[in-house]
Amino acid sequence: MVSSGGMNRLLTVTLGGLASAVVAIALFIVYPETLTDLLGVLVALAAVLVGLRFASNAADSLYPTYDVAEVAVEGPISRDGGGGPLPTTPGATPADDVVEQIDRANEDESVRALLVKLNTPGGEVVPSDDIRLAAERFDGPTVAYATDVCASGGYWIASGCDELWAREGSIVGSIGVIGSRVNASDLAEKVGLSYERFAAGEFKDAGTPLKELEDEEREYLQGLIDDYYDTFVERVSDGRDLDAEFVRDTEARIYLGEEAHEMDLVDHLGTRREIEAELADRLDTDEVAVEEFEPERPLMARVGAGAQQVAYAFGAGIAGLGDGRGFRLRS
Repeated sequence: MVSSGGMNRLLTVTLGGLASAVVAIALFIVYPETLTDLLGVLVALAAVLVGLRFASNAADSLYPTYDVAEVAVEGPISRDGGGGPLPTTPGATPADDVVEQIDRANEDESVRALLVKLNTPGGEVVPSDDIRLAAERFDGPTVAYATDVCASGGYWIASGCDELWAREGSIVGSIGVIGSRVNASDLAEKVGLSYERFAAGEFKDAGTPLKELEDEEREYLQGLIDDYYDTFVERVSDGRDLDAEFVRDTEARIYLGEEAHEMDLVDHLGTRREIEAELADRLDTDEVAVEEFEPERPLMARVGAGAQQVAYAFGAGIAGLGDGRGFRLRS
């Protein structure tokens, strides 16, 4: 059965096409003047095609055929996907783009529910939290579902949704924060490099790879990790309604979906089809129509991003604590 919205959309496209045809025939065939008949026919056909395209776009805007929006978080999570219009981190998710998609879906009167597709090993802390906050702002049911991996920053995002679905073989968890630095002081000494400090503030250069890490600096950096971890545990505890001590006891382990479900880290196990059936029941409709919301980026940027589908290492998603400081942090 065709819905009233579908009928209206079809009628809009049909009328738009007919109107374009009438105008094109009148301009280029009935009154050809200096144009040849053949050229007039070709131009008329082109005008009809353009008119149909405009009518189709207008119909999409006036009578949308979807009621559920889907946004995807795939690959390591960073602020802008690596910097610049073409992401330099293979397969990275630009958090700002995802936030924009969720906000756009929230403003779309046709969207009644939000699906957040998660296939990510984690990433930068603040960008992950920005996506979580955007999901919390959405006015309607929000369902996160894990495909292959929903770890660390991905689970941070899921804590901002109403519920989390996964497959039996999905990898879920890794509720923890990691920081790292490269100690290149011995190598620098071997090649004749030395580190000379010019800084104001005792810990301004903490973590610099060209010098040994002092005990006070190690304690300071570990304190930052602990603070981020406390925040992570709090977000998960509040968002997932789990005891904070239980979350800490996972010790950042990862679990397969079936075990994660038994531990209440996941609400439901199921396929995408089963998720849509559940949403249809919740929205009191026969079936839902899902629209994939994508970032509003120039064509060349989208093409360039698509060309960078390279496998990423598990546990990726590195964030620099400060430019050139050598200490790196990720969730």
